Amino acid sequence: MKTLVIAEKPSVAQDIVRALTPVAGKFDKHDEHFENERYVVTSAVGHLVEIQAPEQFDVKRGKWSFAHLPVIPPHFDLKPVDKTRTRLNAVVRQARRKDVGELINACDAGREGELIFRLIEQYAGGAKPLGKPVRRLWLQSMTPQAIREGFERLRSDAQMQGLADAARSRSEADWLVGINGTRAMTAFNSRDGGFFLTTVGRVQTPTLAVVVEREEQIRRHVARDYWELHASFEAEAGSYVGKWFDPDWKKDPEDAEKRADRLWDEARARAIAAAVQGQPASVREESKPSSQLSPLLFDLTSLQREANGKFGFSAKTTLALAQSLYEKHKALTYPRTDSRHLPEDYVGVARQTFEMLAGGHQTHLAPHASKALAEGYVRPGKRIFDNGKVSDHFAIIPTLQEPGALSEAERKLYDLVVRRFMAVFYPAAQYQVTTRITTVEHGSERHRFQSNGKVLVQPGWLAIYGKEAEGEQGEDKDGKSLVPVRPGEQVMHRDTEVKALATRPPARYSEATLLGAMEGAGKWIDDDELREAMQDKGLGTPATRAAIIEGLIGEKYLLREGRELIPTAKAFQLMTLLRGLQVEELSKPALTGDWEYKLAQMERGQLARADFMREIAAMTERIVRKAKEYDRDSVPGDYAQLATPCPQCGGVVRENYRRYACTGAAGAGEGCGFSFTKTPGGRTFATDEAEQFLRQRRIGPLEGFRSKAGWPFVAELALVRDEAAGQWKLEFDFGDDARAEASGEIVDLSDQPSLGACPKCGGAVKAYGKSYLCERSLPSHAQPTPSCDFKSGQVILQQPVEPEQMRKLLAEGRTDVLDRFVSLRTRRPFKARLAWNADEGKVGFEFEPREGGRKYPPRPSTASKTIAAGAAPAGAVARKSAKKATAAGTAAKTRAPKADKAPKAPRAGNLHPSPELAAVIGPGPFGRGEVMKKLWDYIKAHGLQDPQDKRSIVADDKLRPILGAERVGMFKLAGLAGAHLKA
Repeated sequence: MKTLVIAEKPSVAQDIVRALTPVAGKFDKHDEHFENERYVVTSAVGHLVEIQAPEQFDVKRGKWSFAHLPVIPPHFDLKPVDKTRTRLNAVVRQARRKDVGELINACDAGREGELIFRLIEQYAGGAKPLGKPVRRLWLQSMTPQAIREGFERLRSDAQMQGLADAARSRSEADWLVGINGTRAMTAFNSRDGGFFLTTVGRVQTPTLAVVVEREEQIRRHVARDYWELHASFEAEAGSYVGKWFDPDWKKDPEDAEKRADRLWDEARARAIAAAVQGQPASVREESKPSSQLSPLLFDLTSLQREANGKFGFSAKTTLALAQSLYEKHKALTYPRTDSRHLPEDYVGVARQTFEMLAGGHQTHLAPHASKALAEGYVRPGKRIFDNGKVSDHFAIIPTLQEPGALSEAERKLYDLVVRRFMAVFYPAAQYQVTTRITTVEHGSERHRFQSNGKVLVQPGWLAIYGKEAEGEQGEDKDGKSLVPVRPGEQVMHRDTEVKALATRPPARYSEATLLGAMEGAGKWIDDDELREAMQDKGLGTPATRAAIIEGLIGEKYLLREGRELIPTAKAFQLMTLLRGLQVEELSKPALTGDWEYKLAQMERGQLARADFMREIAAMTERIVRKAKEYDRDSVPGDYAQLATPCPQCGGVVRENYRRYACTGAAGAGEGCGFSFTKTPGGRTFATDEAEQFLRQRRIGPLEGFRSKAGWPFVAELALVRDEAAGQWKLEFDFGDDARAEASGEIVDLSDQPSLGACPKCGGAVKAYGKSYLCERSLPSHAQPTPSCDFKSGQVILQQPVEPEQMRKLLAEGRTDVLDRFVSLRTRRPFKARLAWNADEGKVGFEFEPREGGRKYPPRPSTASKTIAAGAAPAGAVARKSAKKATAAGTAAKTRAPKADKAPKAPRAGNLHPSPELAAVIGPGPFGRGEVMKKLWDYIKAHGLQDPQDKRSIVADDKLRPILGAERVGMFKLAGLAGAHLKA
């Protein structure tokens, strides 16, 4: 019988094979595994399986209502991760082999690695356990010798049971809190109609709370004036500057803005300046050596912080670059690590790395590497080599493989890691630090001024960073050392600058500082035991923190402006809701601290898994109950008052939890009844947006709206007078063309000039409303029933499309390069042409060739956004636009070349579905619109939209013959269905 070894990543599987070959014999390489007489070695690629509620507990219809909450299944089923399904099947095939009698878990040494293996093993067993014995390979170093030693002391399954229980419990607890919390808060916020997705989670919500709390501090801050005195003194060797300070100052715990060198009274500051003017002064100074060690090696979070500060890279970008340097170039070690140390048996590998750098192509660093080798800097020491501080992985360092061609961004990051790796072995930088106190006596008063000097004596590790680092360290803040003063020398005051300053609020978080806050979140916990449990954990893991931040941006809780992260109105509304419902634990790091404390107990066998999960279930039920039973009209909070008066009665308009409402002339009553929702289409008004909307009666186009089906769209909003009701109301304004399309009202475009022939049917394309559209797409006297659906926005992703550009597109197939598009996803500007895509039957983006002749590949998702951002504001919500755009692609392929021979659209009710399609929507006949409606009803009823990407449809047994794939984008749906229809 053979032993199956399952590693977490292919690179680790290869390392294991290389280590075992000398002792177990040569391995044959197969597509998905290695094999010899004794072992089969294969690997996952991270998580291959994830948990889900069993079918009978999995709510599909109405999951966003309180009726089906809480969802607390008695056990969890498993489902494959779609993008790695092929790899899962390959691993499972090996596990089920009859000649495999034992499994070795060689996934990463930690809780997450344990979970990855356990879920794969459970999935491979199916309805019953796999029934094969399991042992654990526990590695903290990947040298061949360490791997061989690990195989000699494999741990038993019983030894790992506590860790396995903790891993499963953490995963299931996150599911319970995240799913139930998100559905409960969404149900609460959607009570008044519409769909307002409100996501919460154990990690994401406390992270958001950190940013919101900082923004609240900024908003509450009131600037206070203070003064500083900077005096210039003349000595025999030259002049120097000292800052006034109060030697008797004591820290005020009630006022953090008070400092020893700040004066809060201008008259007092100017009196001191006048008192010391032209006076002699005595000097006392102390000079002592000081050393500064290099920073520790990088873990992922410190690398992300450094790259964000130096290069402006987002945490997501840094992770992607580091992953590329690890996987593609083999130039860095595994990047998703929280350790800043190396294993104790890595001294030899470190020395070899220096040898590679000394003899390689890094010519700017080679001399430093050679010096380290010559001086014997690479030697054991707990500051670098410490097994006790190596967790699942060790610090990020360069490998023995020198990289070839790198992108500029990859080169920057690689250089950052290499310099840090070299610096940590170099000696400390040596300084001479001087503190000088200059005292001016005036009558009975003594006024003291402090000067600081710092001279770099031996650069040590700073030599690796060259002049840049020396400039950053500096001798003093002006980059100059203090002029010398003889013992007992009397200096003369020359002049004093009285600086008028004001206190400033704390800085907003950047990704670098937010990553640091997430890493050190435990320090905010008052309970000693919980704080200790989170000491090495923080919020999230190094591998997930970037995704948490990107997720908060994607859900419109945060905006990224330059390097700042700014919470949106939706973020403040969530915090208000959690406080009002008294479920603030969802926003506190203490929740993670509590879990980590109990999971650590579970790992040691001191807490039963069942007891922990009972506590989680009770907490989940409480969160849902608080939201379900809350019966007050509004949630208490700190709400704004708008400056613009009520348009109905001139009263004061105030914000409450759900609306902006008139509160009467005094601002404290019922008002006249005028109000408008804070969250139209699931998008929350910022206060300044609400002010503008009320003042101008119109705003937009704005992005971030969601239809009731959850599809994103862009629209303008208008405040219009409803004469019948005698009141003002908020309306979405999609333009004249949308109203005509929806109502069937006859439109006369005869006086509008044609911009060219429609690429779909040959009709005239004209400007109307907010779009350019085919005249046959609207009801007219000549054609009451529209027969075409060509439409393109006059503004697409904030880029105006002028009539001459539309003429060019219709005549030549593409516009000039337009440079004012702004991505909905990244908010960054980009350049592209608009081009007609005959295959897809719609207008999309065409990118200019890159240097070297390669083109940016057209991205379906981006092209889809063109329709959503262009056509949707002009009259169709994104879902409708998607249907039209793809259906039109099918029509375009079959049309005749001349307009007068173009096929007419089939009449409603004469389309017969194929047997495969009929099994989903019925036998028909149907109209095309009815087909798509029934198809979407089926998809929604069976929960076949990917919850992570609602634009993707996941096939079940009935849909698979229609889609021809396991999953397709929603924009392909109409075209695929069209192939199953006959007139």
